[in-house]
Amino acid sequence: MPSTEWHEVFLPDESTQHTEQAQVFSELQRKRLKKHGHGRALHRNQVAALKAALVVEEDLPDYARQGIFAVPAVFEAQVRLSNGNFSVDRAPDIRGFAIKVLGASTPSSAAVEQNFTLVSQETLAVRGSADVVQIVDLSMSAPGGALRKAATNPQLTRSAVANFRDMAKPFTGFATHDFFSIMPIMFGDYAARLKLCAASTEINKAARKNLAADVYARLADDDLEFLFQAQFFEDETRTPIEDPSVRWDAPWLTVARLRLPRQAPDEALAGTVEKSSFNPWIAAPEHRPLGELMRARLAAYSLSWRNRDVTS
Repeated sequence: MPSTEWHEVFLPDESTQHTEQAQVFSELQRKRLKKHGHGRALHRNQVAALKAALVVEEDLPDYARQGIFAVPAVFEAQVRLSNGNFSVDRAPDIRGFAIKVLGASTPSSAAVEQNFTLVSQETLAVRGSADVVQIVDLSMSAPGGALRKAATNPQLTRSAVANFRDMAKPFTGFATHDFFSIMPIMFGDYAARLKLCAASTEINKAARKNLAADVYARLADDDLEFLFQAQFFEDETRTPIEDPSVRWDAPWLTVARLRLPRQAPDEALAGTVEKSSFNPWIAAPEHRPLGELMRARLAAYSLSWRNRDVTS
């Protein structure tokens, strides 16, 4: 059964560490700005911007009736689909599926905005934010510098290779792939990781050449519906809060459905979504992100937002 006995681990002086780490992403953003213009540090290539609705399930167990899932409801939402590092759809990459729930209600507040950010990998082969930053720094280094860093840090090399192998696994398209939060969020007094289940099992072999065309072709014919699931913390051994490299050993529960209605590309919506911040820390109090890695992301998101030439 789900447990409320979860806890986070706070590192000594981690706030200073996270501020320093955010500068690495800021430098990456600056380099990409010079080459491609203003935009995000990561997931800057927007594949599609979509209208959506989050439909909360009825008859959820008591432990799942938390936050925006407290009562059955239908909330307006926007979705941003993205490539992580590359604009070429065929390239091995980590894909992003970001959801912005608008005007949601919770037992503690009304008309809140709730952001969920999910990616195409269930786990990340790192121990914490320091590993992530080192891998990003490695990717930004010139070949000679990268080789020297790899030679002096074998663990970093193993992590980088393991994550690249995950990214290199076949990606069949946004409609036919599962997406995960990797790190947990609060679910009221509980904690849970999140999953978006593929909306279709019908693979389009041409999707990898043009991911946007695949999504919009499907939405020209019919709606797409994804199961939105939560996997609850049970104990630190099988469902560790702080370790993103571990696949949790606990059942998944469908708490909502994400519906994408039939639609065509919308330039106005695409512009609005591109200028928006999809930040997991924009959340109801009942759904605060958990873990050191997520606290590091807060610092990185804040700096990235200030560096972008956009208005909210």
